[in-house]
Amino acid sequence: MDRLDIDHTRFPADVIPLQYQALLLTDERRMSAFAEAIAQAVAPGMRVLDLGAGTGVLSYFAARQGATVTAIEREPRVFATARTALRAATGDAVRVLHADARDYLPDGPVDLVLCEMLHVGLLRERQVEVIDGFKRRYLRHIGGPLPRFLPEACVQAAQPVEQDFTYRGYTVPVPVFQLPECAQPRTVEVAPPQVFQHFFYCDPLPARCAADLTFVAERPALVNAVRLVTKNLLALTYDPPGSVDWTMNYLVVPIAEPVEVRTGDEVRIRFEYAPGDEIPALTGGLRAGVPGHVH
Repeated sequence: MDRLDIDHTRFPADVIPLQYQALLLTDERRMSAFAEAIAQAVAPGMRVLDLGAGTGVLSYFAARQGATVTAIEREPRVFATARTALRAATGDAVRVLHADARDYLPDGPVDLVLCEMLHVGLLRERQVEVIDGFKRRYLRHIGGPLPRFLPEACVQAAQPVEQDFTYRGYTVPVPVFQLPECAQPRTVEVAPPQVFQHFFYCDPLPARCAADLTFVAERPALVNAVRLVTKNLLALTYDPPGSVDWTMNYLVVPIAEPVEVRTGDEVRIRFEYAPGDEIPALTGGLRAGVPGHVH
Protein backbone atom coordinates (compact mmCIF):
# COMPACT_ATOMS: atom_id res chain seq x y z
CA MET A 1 0.00 0.00 0.00
CA ASP A 2 2.87 2.35 -0.63
CA ARG A 3 1.73 5.86 -1.49
CA LEU A 4 3.80 8.95 -2.11
CA ASP A 5 2.26 11.03 0.64
CA ILE A 6 1.45 8.62 3.49
CA ASP A 7 3.45 9.29 6.64
CA HIS A 8 3.86 5.67 7.72
CA THR A 9 5.92 6.61 10.75
CA ARG A 10 2.81 7.81 12.61
CA PHE A 11 0.98 4.47 12.48
CA PRO A 12 1.64 0.76 13.03
CA ALA A 13 2.90 -0.94 9.90
CA ASP A 14 -0.27 -2.97 9.33
CA VAL A 15 -2.71 -0.08 9.90
CA ILE A 16 -3.77 2.31 7.13
CA PRO A 17 -6.06 4.85 8.85
CA LEU A 18 -9.34 5.89 7.28
CA GLN A 19 -8.08 9.29 6.15
CA TYR A 20 -5.55 7.57 3.88
CA GLN A 21 -7.84 4.90 2.44
CA ALA A 22 -9.05 7.28 -0.29
CA LEU A 23 -5.51 7.28 -1.68
CA LEU A 24 -5.89 3.56 -2.31
CA LEU A 25 -9.33 4.00 -3.85
CA THR A 26 -8.13 6.73 -6.21
CA ASP A 27 -5.06 4.78 -7.36
CA GLU A 28 -6.40 3.81 -10.77
CA ARG A 29 -3.52 1.42 -11.59
CA ARG A 30 -4.10 -0.54 -8.41
CA MET A 31 -7.90 -0.52 -8.72
CA SER A 32 -7.92 -1.58 -12.36
CA ALA A 33 -5.45 -4.39 -11.79
CA PHE A 34 -7.34 -5.85 -8.82
CA ALA A 35 -10.72 -5.50 -10.53
CA GLU A 36 -9.41 -7.39 -13.56
CA ALA A 37 -7.62 -10.04 -11.49
CA ILE A 38 -10.65 -10.71 -9.29
CA ALA A 39 -12.90 -10.92 -12.35
CA GLN A 40 -10.52 -13.57 -13.72
CA ALA A 41 -10.17 -15.54 -10.49
CA VAL A 42 -13.63 -15.44 -8.87
CA ALA A 43 -16.64 -17.40 -10.08
CA PRO A 44 -20.24 -17.44 -8.79
CA GLY A 45 -20.66 -19.46 -5.61
CA MET A 46 -17.04 -19.25 -4.51
CA ARG A 47 -16.17 -18.63 -0.85
CA VAL A 48 -13.74 -15.72 -0.61
CA LEU A 49 -11.86 -14.41 2.43
CA ASP A 50 -10.47 -10.86 2.42
CA LEU A 51 -7.72 -10.46 5.03
CA GLY A 52 -7.11 -6.83 5.98
CA ALA A 53 -10.00 -5.61 3.88
CA GLY A 54 -9.61 -1.86 4.43
CA THR A 55 -12.68 -0.10 3.05
CA GLY A 56 -13.76 -3.35 1.43
CA VAL A 57 -13.33 -2.57 -2.25
CA LEU A 58 -11.68 -5.91 -3.04
CA SER A 59 -14.54 -7.68 -1.25
CA TYR A 60 -16.93 -5.66 -3.39
CA PHE A 61 -15.15 -6.75 -6.58
CA ALA A 62 -15.44 -10.40 -5.45
CA ALA A 63 -19.11 -10.08 -4.42
CA ARG A 64 -20.13 -8.66 -7.79
CA GLN A 65 -18.66 -11.81 -9.38
CA GLY A 66 -21.15 -13.85 -7.38
CA ALA A 67 -18.93 -14.92 -4.48
CA THR A 68 -19.85 -15.16 -0.81
CA VAL A 69 -17.25 -13.03 0.95
CA THR A 70 -15.96 -12.63 4.50
CA ALA A 71 -14.00 -9.41 5.05
CA ILE A 72 -11.64 -9.02 8.03
CA GLU A 73 -10.59 -5.58 9.28
CA ARG A 74 -9.26 -4.60 12.71
CA GLU A 75 -8.95 -0.78 12.59
CA PRO A 76 -12.27 0.33 14.15
CA ARG A 77 -13.12 3.33 11.95
CA VAL A 78 -12.07 1.56 8.77
CA PHE A 79 -14.11 -1.50 9.80
CA ALA A 80 -17.23 0.60 10.45
CA THR A 81 -16.84 2.38 7.12
CA ALA A 82 -16.37 -0.89 5.23
CA ARG A 83 -19.39 -2.49 6.89
CA THR A 84 -21.64 0.41 5.94
CA ALA A 85 -20.35 0.71 2.37
CA LEU A 86 -20.44 -3.03 1.68
CA ARG A 87 -23.92 -3.42 3.08
CA ALA A 88 -25.14 -0.64 0.79
CA ALA A 89 -23.33 -2.06 -2.26
CA THR A 90 -23.73 -5.82 -1.81
CA GLY A 91 -26.52 -6.48 0.70
CA ASP A 92 -25.64 -9.60 2.65
CA ALA A 93 -23.14 -10.98 0.11
CA VAL A 94 -20.24 -9.77 2.27
CA ARG A 95 -19.91 -10.49 5.99
CA VAL A 96 -17.64 -7.89 7.59
CA LEU A 97 -15.92 -8.95 10.82
CA HIS A 98 -14.01 -6.76 13.27
CA ALA A 99 -11.04 -9.08 13.74
CA ASP A 100 -7.29 -9.28 13.30
CA ALA A 101 -6.05 -10.86 10.06
CA ARG A 102 -2.95 -12.08 11.90
CA ASP A 103 -4.91 -14.66 13.90
CA TYR A 104 -8.25 -15.06 12.10
CA LEU A 105 -9.37 -18.57 11.11
CA PRO A 106 -12.50 -19.15 9.00
CA ASP A 107 -15.20 -21.58 10.13
CA GLY A 108 -14.62 -23.84 7.15
CA PRO A 109 -12.83 -24.15 3.81
CA VAL A 110 -12.53 -21.16 1.49
CA ASP A 111 -11.74 -21.09 -2.22
CA LEU A 112 -9.78 -17.84 -2.47
CA VAL A 113 -7.93 -15.53 -0.07
CA LEU A 114 -7.52 -11.86 -0.93
CA CYS A 115 -4.75 -10.09 0.96
CA GLU A 116 -3.30 -6.70 0.06
CA MET A 117 -1.03 -5.64 2.89
CA LEU A 118 1.68 -4.66 0.45
CA HIS A 119 4.46 -2.11 0.45
CA VAL A 120 7.19 -1.96 -2.16
CA GLY A 121 10.07 -4.23 -1.23
CA LEU A 122 7.72 -6.12 1.13
CA LEU A 123 8.83 -3.54 3.68
CA ARG A 124 6.71 -2.17 6.55
CA GLU A 125 3.50 -4.09 5.95
CA ARG A 126 2.70 -7.63 7.06
CA GLN A 127 1.77 -9.41 3.81
CA VAL A 128 4.17 -12.32 4.24
CA GLU A 129 3.59 -12.65 7.99
CA VAL A 130 -0.20 -12.65 7.63
CA ILE A 131 -0.36 -15.16 4.79
CA ASP A 132 2.27 -17.43 6.34
CA GLY A 133 0.39 -17.52 9.65
CA PHE A 134 -2.94 -18.06 7.91
CA LYS A 135 -1.57 -21.03 5.96
CA ARG A 136 -0.30 -22.72 9.14
CA ARG A 137 -3.62 -22.22 10.98
CA TYR A 138 -5.64 -23.33 7.98
CA LEU A 139 -3.69 -26.56 7.44
CA ARG A 140 -3.72 -27.36 11.17
CA HIS A 141 -7.42 -26.78 11.82
CA ILE A 142 -9.14 -27.16 8.44
CA GLY A 143 -6.70 -29.23 6.39
CA GLY A 144 -5.60 -29.17 2.78
CA PRO A 145 -5.63 -28.20 0.08
CA LEU A 146 -4.87 -24.55 0.67
CA PRO A 147 -7.08 -21.98 -1.05
CA ARG A 148 -5.86 -19.90 -3.96
CA PHE A 149 -4.23 -16.62 -2.99
CA LEU A 150 -4.57 -13.25 -4.70
CA PRO A 151 -1.94 -11.88 -5.27
CA GLU A 152 -0.58 -15.24 -6.39
CA ALA A 153 3.10 -14.34 -6.66
CA CYS A 154 5.69 -11.63 -6.12
CA VAL A 155 8.75 -10.65 -8.17
CA GLN A 156 11.32 -8.22 -6.77
CA ALA A 157 14.15 -6.49 -8.60
CA ALA A 158 16.89 -4.00 -7.77
CA GLN A 159 18.68 -1.44 -9.93
CA PRO A 160 21.71 0.81 -9.32
CA VAL A 161 20.98 4.45 -10.06
CA GLU A 162 22.41 7.91 -9.69
CA GLN A 163 19.74 9.95 -7.91
CA ASP A 164 19.63 13.72 -7.67
CA PHE A 165 18.89 14.37 -3.99
CA THR A 166 19.46 18.14 -4.24
CA TYR A 167 16.38 20.34 -3.97
CA ARG A 168 16.78 24.09 -4.65
CA GLY A 169 20.42 23.83 -3.61
CA TYR A 170 19.70 21.72 -0.51
CA THR A 171 21.04 18.16 -0.60
CA VAL A 172 19.29 15.55 1.54
CA PRO A 173 19.60 11.86 0.61
CA VAL A 174 16.31 10.32 1.76
CA PRO A 175 14.14 7.48 0.38
CA VAL A 176 12.01 8.55 -2.57
CA PHE A 177 8.90 6.93 -4.07
CA GLN A 178 8.37 7.10 -7.83
CA LEU A 179 5.38 6.40 -10.06
CA PRO A 180 6.38 3.69 -12.56
CA GLU A 181 4.50 5.27 -15.44
CA CYS A 182 6.19 8.67 -15.10
CA ALA A 183 9.52 9.94 -16.42
CA GLN A 184 12.07 10.40 -13.64
CA PRO A 185 14.39 13.27 -14.61
CA ARG A 186 16.22 13.07 -11.26
CA THR A 187 17.20 9.42 -11.83
CA VAL A 188 20.00 8.09 -14.04
CA GLU A 189 19.69 4.35 -14.61
CA VAL A 190 23.20 2.95 -14.37
CA ALA A 191 22.23 -0.59 -15.44
CA PRO A 192 19.01 -2.52 -16.06
CA PRO A 193 17.22 -3.97 -13.02
CA GLN A 194 17.87 -7.56 -11.94
CA VAL A 195 15.47 -9.89 -10.13
CA PHE A 196 16.64 -10.85 -6.65
CA GLN A 197 13.53 -12.61 -5.35
CA HIS A 198 10.42 -14.36 -6.64
CA PHE A 199 7.91 -16.69 -4.97
CA PHE A 200 4.33 -17.94 -5.02
CA TYR A 201 2.20 -17.38 -1.92
CA CYS A 202 1.01 -21.00 -2.03
CA ASP A 203 4.63 -22.14 -1.56
CA PRO A 204 6.88 -21.69 1.50
CA LEU A 205 7.36 -17.97 2.04
CA PRO A 206 10.72 -16.20 2.41
CA ALA A 207 12.12 -15.33 5.81
CA ARG A 208 14.53 -12.81 4.25
CA CYS A 209 14.69 -10.44 1.31
CA ALA A 210 18.32 -10.62 0.26
CA ALA A 211 20.33 -9.59 -2.79
CA ASP A 212 23.93 -9.97 -3.88
CA LEU A 213 23.92 -8.75 -7.47
CA THR A 214 26.60 -7.67 -9.93
CA PHE A 215 25.69 -5.15 -12.63
CA VAL A 216 27.65 -3.82 -15.61
CA ALA A 217 27.47 -0.03 -15.83
CA GLU A 218 26.07 1.26 -19.12
CA ARG A 219 27.33 4.83 -18.53
CA PRO A 220 29.63 6.78 -16.23
CA ALA A 221 27.83 7.59 -12.99
CA LEU A 222 27.97 8.03 -9.25
CA VAL A 223 26.01 5.06 -7.90
CA ASN A 224 24.47 6.70 -4.87
CA ALA A 225 21.15 4.87 -4.65
CA VAL A 226 19.32 1.65 -5.39
CA ARG A 227 15.85 1.47 -6.87
CA LEU A 228 13.55 -1.35 -5.73
CA VAL A 229 10.86 -2.69 -8.05
CA THR A 230 8.07 -4.92 -6.74
CA LYS A 231 5.72 -6.56 -9.23
CA ASN A 232 2.72 -8.48 -7.91
CA LEU A 233 1.28 -11.21 -10.10
CA LEU A 234 -2.29 -10.81 -8.95
CA ALA A 235 -3.85 -13.64 -10.96
CA LEU A 236 -2.45 -16.14 -13.43
CA THR A 237 -4.46 -16.52 -16.62
CA TYR A 238 -4.59 -19.54 -18.89
CA ASP A 239 -6.50 -18.45 -22.00
CA PRO A 240 -4.34 -16.79 -23.13
CA PRO A 241 -1.48 -17.74 -20.79
CA GLY A 242 -0.23 -14.82 -18.74
CA SER A 243 -0.99 -12.89 -15.59
CA VAL A 244 -2.72 -9.77 -14.34
CA ASP A 245 0.06 -7.70 -12.79
CA TRP A 246 0.42 -4.70 -10.53
CA THR A 247 3.81 -2.99 -10.26
CA MET A 248 3.95 -0.86 -7.15
CA ASN A 249 5.54 2.56 -6.83
CA TYR A 250 9.30 2.30 -7.09
CA LEU A 251 11.38 2.98 -4.01
CA VAL A 252 14.75 4.71 -4.39
CA VAL A 253 16.96 4.44 -1.29
CA PRO A 254 20.32 6.20 -0.81
CA ILE A 255 23.61 4.36 -0.38
CA ALA A 256 25.68 5.59 2.56
CA GLU A 257 28.96 5.27 0.61
CA PRO A 258 28.39 5.96 -3.12
CA VAL A 259 30.78 4.57 -5.73
CA GLU A 260 32.00 6.05 -9.00
CA VAL A 261 31.75 3.80 -12.07
CA ARG A 262 32.71 4.11 -15.70
CA THR A 263 31.05 2.48 -18.69
CA GLY A 264 31.72 -1.27 -18.54
CA ASP A 265 32.64 -1.32 -14.86
CA GLU A 266 31.03 -3.88 -12.62
CA VAL A 267 29.17 -2.70 -9.53
CA ARG A 268 28.06 -5.03 -6.79
CA ILE A 269 24.93 -4.33 -4.72
CA ARG A 270 24.18 -6.17 -1.47
CA PHE A 271 21.41 -5.90 1.10
CA GLU A 272 19.32 -8.09 3.38
CA TYR A 273 16.26 -7.54 5.58
CA ALA A 274 13.18 -9.39 6.79
CA PRO A 275 9.75 -8.94 5.17
CA GLY A 276 7.87 -6.35 7.20
CA ASP A 277 11.02 -4.55 8.37
CA GLU A 278 11.12 -0.77 8.34
CA ILE A 279 12.96 0.98 5.51
CA PRO A 280 16.06 1.68 7.72
CA ALA A 281 16.63 -2.08 7.90
CA LEU A 282 17.27 -1.94 4.16
CA THR A 283 19.25 1.27 4.06
CA GLY A 284 21.32 0.37 7.10
CA GLY A 285 22.66 -2.77 5.47
CA LEU A 286 22.86 -1.54 1.87
CA ARG A 287 26.34 -1.81 0.37
CA ALA A 288 27.75 -1.03 -3.06
CA GLY A 289 31.18 -1.27 -4.60
CA VAL A 290 33.30 -2.60 -7.43
CA PRO A 291 34.51 -6.24 -7.18
CA GLY A 292 37.25 -6.52 -4.63
CA HIS A 293 36.41 -3.13 -3.10
CA VAL A 294 32.92 -3.61 -1.62
CA HIS A 295 32.52 -1.51 1.54
